[in-house]
Amino acid sequence: MSKLSIEDDVLKYIKSLTILCVDDSQTTLSIYKSILKDLVKEIVYAKDGSDGLQKFLSHEIDIIVTDFEMPILDGLEMSKKIRGFNKNIPILLVSAVENMDIIVKALNQHITSFIKKPIIPAELLSTLVNSAKILIANKFLEEEREDKLKVYQEKEKYSNYQEELAFSKELNILRNDFYYQMIDMNDYAFIDFFYQPLDTLSGDAYSARSVGENKIFYFIVDGMGKGISASLSSILMTSFINYLIDISSEFDLNRIIYDSIEYIKPILLDTETISIDYILHDNEKQLMSYATFAMPALLMQNHQGAIERLNSNNYPISKYITKFKIDTYDIKDINKFLFYSDGIIENETRFSSKLYNEFLQEDFLNSYTREDMKNKILWKIDKPEDDMTFIFINKPNLAANLVEERFFECQLSEVDNAYEWYIGIWETLTKDPKLLQSAGIAFTELYMNAYEHGSLGIASCDKHQLLEDDVYFDELSKREIDCTLQIKVSVHRVRHYSNCYIITKITDMGNGFDTKILSEIFRNSQAFNGRGVYISRASSHGIYYNSKGNSVIFLNKI
Repeated sequence: MSKLSIEDDVLKYIKSLTILCVDDSQTTLSIYKSILKDLVKEIVYAKDGSDGLQKFLSHEIDIIVTDFEMPILDGLEMSKKIRGFNKNIPILLVSAVENMDIIVKALNQHITSFIKKPIIPAELLSTLVNSAKILIANKFLEEEREDKLKVYQEKEKYSNYQEELAFSKELNILRNDFYYQMIDMNDYAFIDFFYQPLDTLSGDAYSARSVGENKIFYFIVDGMGKGISASLSSILMTSFINYLIDISSEFDLNRIIYDSIEYIKPILLDTETISIDYILHDNEKQLMSYATFAMPALLMQNHQGAIERLNSNNYPISKYITKFKIDTYDIKDINKFLFYSDGIIENETRFSSKLYNEFLQEDFLNSYTREDMKNKILWKIDKPEDDMTFIFINKPNLAANLVEERFFECQLSEVDNAYEWYIGIWETLTKDPKLLQSAGIAFTELYMNAYEHGSLGIASCDKHQLLEDDVYFDELSKREIDCTLQIKVSVHRVRHYSNCYIITKITDMGNGFDTKILSEIFRNSQAFNGRGVYISRASSHGIYYNSKGNSVIFLNKI
């Protein structure tokens, strides 16, 4: 079929549509009438946002064209209320204002397209045609979905298998160089991630990469819109950025941003955009360089307990973006960070249709760990409506909160002594038997790892064979004879608002291990190899190895 015949079909379809035009200027409404009267089935006019909402509710509307600046309800406020009834209807926002905050708010309301004032008929018609194409595509997909529903149901088992493969592939595209690891550059920092796609293929993606000595690069990608198209854009962008990092001998933030934008531009559809955070932490200079493209504000908490916000400093990425801006920020006084996608703040909560955005800052302030933040989010958001992603970074001051520390000899008999000493400390802090049990399990598993693998150098595969041959304890006795290494245990107590956290650090003097295997352990919890680490994670509020792999920290919350 030729392009001309396709456009003819679209124009025929437009003749069946009812368009709602909302503007407080009678002149502008007259312009709409002159341009659209012979193109559409019906034009419904509204004099302001409140009137527009009422007309939307009382008519069968297919497309909305609305001014931004209007009395009573402006275009964005009206759109927000309409989205509560219909999340897919095309909304075209008309405005003479080019303001980053307004554009970001419009994208958060899922505005379909923007039209500049003064109105140019050709631009209005082109935008209308593109919106009609979206309606046609959605209609076709809905019809196709209904026709194939029975087939899909019959193939449910196969589909589930394919979804598992697709999600596994997506997890492979995401790259996390700090999976259950602490940052031990200059001081300690715990990095945690939360990733909850709404569907199998997510419009969100993220990565955290080590890009040089004392430098970490974070990015979160949000393909604006929903469905496969947004997911593909997000996945392609993430895959390409990680590829650039892998092949680069030296990390260059400006080059990464420029190359990834140039890569994605020809792939994007005309009306499609991508929001993204590019964030580089230089932990030696204590500087953060960032370029954020229509993403929510970066949140940080300083040592005085105050929240600092960094708003987006670039427009969303589209086919037509030509320039971008990188800013820097001194993070010497920052001890906590939150980077996140808009899927979190746009969700409705259980509190009278309030969006989570109203609770985000307070919850971040009161959260010490990712678990705290995650639990607060999931409790308030009853039914997630979008993909949710965040990166949570905390830099605790362990030195100032030391309760007690002790060195233990590398002897099997010392294992019981270490446990009794450790539980004795806990018994002075709480009488809760569940907490005592959880802390004891995590400590025992991680201390045994430090003793067996770290100090005595017994590999996991060798341990399994020794157990099968029933000579495991004989081997421990032999290796203990020549072992002069010690295991250091330190216990720290941190108060964060009304909560108290016990942070335990276990360090052996061995050679450590390749911490990259941690991602495999936690993805495959049924595997015998690494079960001790998995059990410890399940019995604590967070577990973090150092880069060498000979020191581990775990948290418990009282």
